[in-house]
Amino acid sequence: MRNFEFYGKQAIISCNGEMCKTAAELLSSELFKEVLSRYLDELRSKSSNLLKIFSDNTIRPDNSLQEKSILELLQKLSEMPIAEVRKTHPQLAKDTYLLQQFIENLYNYWRRYERFLICYEENDTPNSIDKKPWTTFNNTIECLNHLVRKVYRDIIFNITNEKLSVYRQMPAGCQVAIIASKKECEHGTYNNLKDVKLIRQILIEPPLILDPPFNKRSGMFKRVDSNPIENIKLDSNDWLCFPAKVGNLVIHLFFHKQFIGLGASVINLFDLVEDSELKKKPDAIFLYGIPEEYMQRYKDNQTVFFEDDKNDMMVAAIPLNDKFGYFGYIKKMMLTLHNAMMMKRGRMPVHGAMVKIEMNNGIHANVIIMGDTGAGKSESLEAFRMIGEKYLKEMTIIFDDMGSIEISDEENDEVIKAYGTETGAFVRLDDLQPGYTLVNIDRSIIMSPHKINARAVLPITTLKEILHGYKIDYFLYANNYEHVDNEHQFLERFDSVEKAIEIFRAGKRMAKGTTTETGLVAAYFANVFGPAQYMELHEKIAKRYFDAIFKNGIFVGQIRTRLGIPGYETKGPEEAAEALFKEILKGRR
Repeated sequence: MRNFEFYGKQAIISCNGEMCKTAAELLSSELFKEVLSRYLDELRSKSSNLLKIFSDNTIRPDNSLQEKSILELLQKLSEMPIAEVRKTHPQLAKDTYLLQQFIENLYNYWRRYERFLICYEENDTPNSIDKKPWTTFNNTIECLNHLVRKVYRDIIFNITNEKLSVYRQMPAGCQVAIIASKKECEHGTYNNLKDVKLIRQILIEPPLILDPPFNKRSGMFKRVDSNPIENIKLDSNDWLCFPAKVGNLVIHLFFHKQFIGLGASVINLFDLVEDSELKKKPDAIFLYGIPEEYMQRYKDNQTVFFEDDKNDMMVAAIPLNDKFGYFGYIKKMMLTLHNAMMMKRGRMPVHGAMVKIEMNNGIHANVIIMGDTGAGKSESLEAFRMIGEKYLKEMTIIFDDMGSIEISDEENDEVIKAYGTETGAFVRLDDLQPGYTLVNIDRSIIMSPHKINARAVLPITTLKEILHGYKIDYFLYANNYEHVDNEHQFLERFDSVEKAIEIFRAGKRMAKGTTTETGLVAAYFANVFGPAQYMELHEKIAKRYFDAIFKNGIFVGQIRTRLGIPGYETKGPEEAAEALFKEILKGRR
């Protein structure tokens, strides 16, 4: 464990599959010395009474700390009871409770870090550590977790001579383990990226709780005319690559290790691509955390993407700055790249949620609810779950945030199908039933639970489902700002293409605090993630698709969720879902 790094509240350990095996190895490691030094610095800054564990002031609040004595003391306490230790450390204070609290606080200090382990594989051989990842994880993170707990418990027992009555099997070593390998990988002309290791497997100890530097996303991504990553120079040791399956596209997400918590969390949102797909050129490359000097030319808006026609791919970049340390920047940029590619291929992107419903009476319905962040998409899906027992036989989520629609010909008949992008969801905790989060907590990555816009990233569907392609029965706009009355029903069906395009294009919603926006706002087709940057192209696509949707007899309208109206955060989506269920039960489209 000689290779380690600290980025703020994050601690990263790097290894080649071998870890400390004994207490002596752990307590003499450079990492432990660094953690102890940081801990003592914190105690000293507070003039803590815990510094009095030696009666002769061996630990002094004036920076002259004899850390060697502390290390020696802890090493001995891991092997023998305190009575024996006092023979070699007579200056040890008689107050054993003080010493116990010193150890307890050291243990807690280490666990306050968000802790990551990276197992690097230098050569791709039949015996590579990623060939049997379960063995690698058992030999590294599980052994480290066990060893740290054991050392802590042994020291506490040797101080108190009392057995613990409660044993909490916390991930005391690391919470996340990553296997990163050097694989043959195609990146077009970007040879400067070829030495960055690719993530092949990830282990997490859920519920994983992270507190990223920021908890909101601001502004929109800018389409630029210059390549933000051309000729960029990166230290491959500072980066990892997450090759992600985004719908039917492959996007290589490169992230700086300063953003490792956010980068690793992508595993709950997108699937890793198979080894066979690594040799194919990706559809897009996204560098998250490049040096800020490369982004100065973009001035105020430094979250940018570019059409790289030379390599026939999209590229994107976001600078290494804590103000961009929010998961939404990763998720939404990858979806922006996806949407741009979809439009170039003739599909219409949809910012919304889609669910496949089978009612108890045998009626099937595939429903899309379109709307910007906070409009009530995810909340309506949650409401379906909550009230669905009396109606539903089965409910399958196709996408939770972003999808695309395709017009295809089947047996000389025009068919409209929808596809998803993500196998997971990035959901706002404040607007979900508490029980939903608790039921799924064993798979969740929870971000900033103590802050406004607390979120969870959790898997919700499969790649097979999002790539299947389902016909659409209901295409609804999520209206979260209007009250319901005789003139404004929960469910309103539009009678013309013009009316539908007018409402969908306006993209109005009441902001819910998920971004820096407030009040009643509007976004072109509720989607600033591609359509707004390709407005001319999108207008042509939208007209074609809405004509086809009406021609196919699909129910097109709006559903009033009232999510943006105070007091209706739960009741609004539930009553809207009830109205939709009743409409579906009529057996009509």
